[in-house]
Amino acid sequence: MAVKAMGARSDAPELQACRALMQGGSKSFFTASLLLPARVRAPATGLYAFCRVADDLIDGSAEPQRAIDELRERVEAIFAGRPGPELADRALASVVHTHGLPRVPVDALLEGFAWDVQGRSYETIEDVHAYGARVAGTVGVLMAMLMETRDRAALARAAELGVAMQLTNIARDVGEDARLGRLYLPAAWMREAGLDPDAWLAKPAFGQALASVVARLIGEAERLYARAECGVSALPRDCRPGIQAARLVYGEIGQALVASGLDSVGRRTVVRRSRQLQLVGRALLACVVPPGHPMTAGGSVEPLQAVRFLVDSAGPAELPARTFYQRTVRVLELFERVEMRQRGSS
Repeated sequence: MAVKAMGARSDAPELQACRALMQGGSKSFFTASLLLPARVRAPATGLYAFCRVADDLIDGSAEPQRAIDELRERVEAIFAGRPGPELADRALASVVHTHGLPRVPVDALLEGFAWDVQGRSYETIEDVHAYGARVAGTVGVLMAMLMETRDRAALARAAELGVAMQLTNIARDVGEDARLGRLYLPAAWMREAGLDPDAWLAKPAFGQALASVVARLIGEAERLYARAECGVSALPRDCRPGIQAARLVYGEIGQALVASGLDSVGRRTVVRRSRQLQLVGRALLACVVPPGHPMTAGGSVEPLQAVRFLVDSAGPAELPARTFYQRTVRVLELFERVEMRQRGSS
């Protein structure tokens, strides 16, 4: 089956199916995606759809390991340019070959799903970082590449944003995960708070000790959000609002959880649609890092250890040829960065 480029026809069946999956899945992701330019929104929709299909296939399978093996075969075919008949596979194949995406992040995503199936435990926060890098940092790196960003520092910040979002998900879903027999909170942190991880998982309940662990995890997510936000200025100008919106909406989940008393066992925290729209409005205005900020994308901040292999996978790659309009925008962005550096040094 020949791979066709996605993006020209908005009524293409692959894109319609992917868009329906996004709208019916992650409301936060769908809201933020509306701010992305069409040239990025279409391939991002294809990428999200495959991730969602893969997740659903594993969760709904009586033999999840077999489902993972099947997905690995499908990924092999996708990167060989021979996707199967599944619409999500055809969409991802188009995105991969149009944008020159590396395979490492996609394989790492499936590895993260495999860790879930294996019932892997996480002793330290670094172990949780490693899990977040696979199930979410991968998507952050791939999204940055869809935006034609290959700068290593910018890719690191994109991956760290994904990890931060996953930490937020973990903090929000402690009870829901526990009822599925899964625990993603660092076991070392739980013991420091006086909780035995195995005993707690056998009988999950909310208490102040657990609240202290959840609060600590939200604090770590906020630290990574702050790092990741500094990479927004390295993105093309028309992509910044969408990514900033995702950062703000996910960060709000953590703040809402704190405001509600940190109980993520007995209830599930959500951000109201009206509040999401307010944050989207803020995102339109918050797209440039202050001059001289120590963590600007071009700075010397080292990537989180867990995401370095994702950044390395990008390698030196040629970007697609730009139109006259895109080249003009790029020149303006370069002037903007020069001006920011001059202000920072004055």
